[in-house]
Amino acid sequence: MSPLTQDPRSHGLWARSAPPAPETPSLAGEAQVEALVIGAGYTGLSAALHLAEGGMRTLVLEAEEPGFGGAGRNVGLVNAGMWVMPEAVLESFGPERGEALLDLLGAGPERVFRLIARHGISCEAVHAGTLHCGVGRKGMAELQERERQWKARGADVELLGREAAAGLVGSGIYEGALLDRRAGTIQPLAYARGLAGAALAAGARICGGSPALEARHDGEAWIVRTPGGSARAPRLILATDAYGRDLWPEAAGQQTRLPYFNFATAPLPEALRAQILPQRQGAWDTKEVLTSFRMDAAGRLVVGSVGALQGIGARIHRDWARRAMAALHPDLAEIPFEAEWFGVIGMTDDSLPRLHRLGPQALAICGYNGRGIAPGTVFGAALAAHLLGDLPLEGIPLPEKPLAQAPCRALREGWYELGAQMLHAVEKRL
Repeated sequence: MSPLTQDPRSHGLWARSAPPAPETPSLAGEAQVEALVIGAGYTGLSAALHLAEGGMRTLVLEAEEPGFGGAGRNVGLVNAGMWVMPEAVLESFGPERGEALLDLLGAGPERVFRLIARHGISCEAVHAGTLHCGVGRKGMAELQERERQWKARGADVELLGREAAAGLVGSGIYEGALLDRRAGTIQPLAYARGLAGAALAAGARICGGSPALEARHDGEAWIVRTPGGSARAPRLILATDAYGRDLWPEAAGQQTRLPYFNFATAPLPEALRAQILPQRQGAWDTKEVLTSFRMDAAGRLVVGSVGALQGIGARIHRDWARRAMAALHPDLAEIPFEAEWFGVIGMTDDSLPRLHRLGPQALAICGYNGRGIAPGTVFGAALAAHLLGDLPLEGIPLPEKPLAQAPCRALREGWYELGAQMLHAVEKRL
């Protein structure tokens, strides 16, 4: 049985509806390559694909199978930029590097959809934009500022009033919405599997069921040990993000892990499909503990928010999701759920990604803060370009940072889970 289907709450709908995974047999014996990638999420698979296309012998080591971590569990929104507003990026990174990062990530969705088309990846790709929905006056004020800052950079975004937003959302509960036409939706696990297939076709090797137990540099190359063997290469990319805590605990420890869940309904009746998100944008709102919702290709509504589906939280969040759907549209109240699942998001203190040098020709980028699809894809490609000699390290628009433990990480992680339960226990009750 696949690790993705052993627990129905790990990957839920995505494991059921994605095309079959490519064969990735575990590492046995010794391997010697030119580049090692640890982790088969979006960053690692994009890096492997671009390294292999550049002619570099590349091996990916994955503890489970491609897409097992956040890449196979997320909502599937292909967003442009990060959570923070553009001007906050400039304040953190400076005008030159900040603008370069905004340009790179602003074009990220387009690069994802071009990659999907070039490799014929079957992942329910819909390049129709996303809707950031404004809750009350405070939410609309935030969206007005986001529109101003992105439009100043030529982004194809538009702030919609209540009536126009209701037409695209299928509900009048929001004050308005920011339509970002750069963005879209995908089936996230299917995209990860498609990237894996493309990387294999380009000549990369991917070994699933091969957790990296130890990594050391012997003065000439990196040697990574797995349960079944070892691999040696002069270049290394660590691409485990929030799901890698054992090999380089200091890399994962700088992030606070935020749980996030999704519920998927049965396919909606045709009349409801024509009303809810009729143009198939993905959506989320401006609340601090947000609600996300989108449709899949079969007409299922996927509703998500912060929280873990374990213990009493499973019932609390399930009841909340039912109320959230009824608030969105009363006819959704009786639609049954077909699947439920959850995972974790790696959050950095400044809500921005980080670049780390782990040793000689060893790099990591992490901290996507819930925006992993487009950033993971473009940063994986950037890391590959650097290792191929086509891009200097300073050409990656992230400052190089030392590894540092996130303050009060365990306390904050516990509070996120408990706080989400407390909020969802009372929110949207009549």
